Amino acid sequence: MPARPAGSEAGSEVAPGVAWPASERRRDLSGWFYVGPSLLINCLFLLFPVFATLWMSLTSWNGLESPQWVGAANFLELFASQPFWGAAVNNAKWTVIFLTVPIALALLVAAALLRVRRLGFLQTLFLVPYILPTVVQARVWQGMILNPETGLFGWLGKHGINIPDPLISTTFSLYGIAIVNLWAWWGFLTVIFFAAFRQIDRSLLEAAQVEGAGFWQQLIHIQIPLIKPTVLFMLIMTFVWSFLVFDYVYVLTDGGPAGSSEVLSTLAFRYGFERFEFGKAAAISACAGLLGMFAISFYLWLQKKGFER
Repeated sequence: MPARPAGSEAGSEVAPGVAWPASERRRDLSGWFYVGPSLLINCLFLLFPVFATLWMSLTSWNGLESPQWVGAANFLELFASQPFWGAAVNNAKWTVIFLTVPIALALLVAAALLRVRRLGFLQTLFLVPYILPTVVQARVWQGMILNPETGLFGWLGKHGINIPDPLISTTFSLYGIAIVNLWAWWGFLTVIFFAAFRQIDRSLLEAAQVEGAGFWQQLIHIQIPLIKPTVLFMLIMTFVWSFLVFDYVYVLTDGGPAGSSEVLSTLAFRYGFERFEFGKAAAISACAGLLGMFAISFYLWLQKKGFER
């Protein structure tokens, strides 16, 4: 086999003017042979729907007649409407809540779990809410906890502790839904962070303990910095998923009362399947998708800059 040209080692470039040997070209083609089916599937089932959504967002279509090109009219009309900005603000509130409360709680509980033995049962317990169907979670909370007549709140009211149902309040409906989702989400994050904490060399924590570092000092100055890649990834994914929230809102309040818990996904559903304005629904989805792409691009930029190291 001919010798590999200078500069062709892994991680380096081929010297200018030097051609790859035939064996290297065959290896390169074989790599494309294995990657090709996956790329084709991604193009068909990921890229095509994305471009179809972007194209639909520039049309007026009721699902029956031929789409009519309207350009940026859908976006301009949405940007001038109060329901769109109300849903966008609710999405922003939702994002802030889920970027702070469950992340902080999961990090704290995961660090505490390192000091507990026989963790198998606890890890399973934390994951149970996450694996339950969303409809089951929503109905359990709606009927057995938040209901002021038949739920836990009703039982507390009979004993002098009156807590109104947040789902029927225009001020607290969004936060009531967030509580239900938090119940499932923080347990999943706890298991993820706990698995990352277990990869830390125990000698580092033991040395810090000998030097007098307590629980909080170890968590803030040793454990969290050492799992920074995991924390950053979950922050970015939480940001993206916060714009995909639909099921909890739809089941618990359907965006009400008076649109107080409407988010972009439920608003897009309303435009598409209640008003049959699929162009505007696609425009709303495109806006949410662009925000998600921004978050992912930011994450990749941080990786390139070595922020995770």
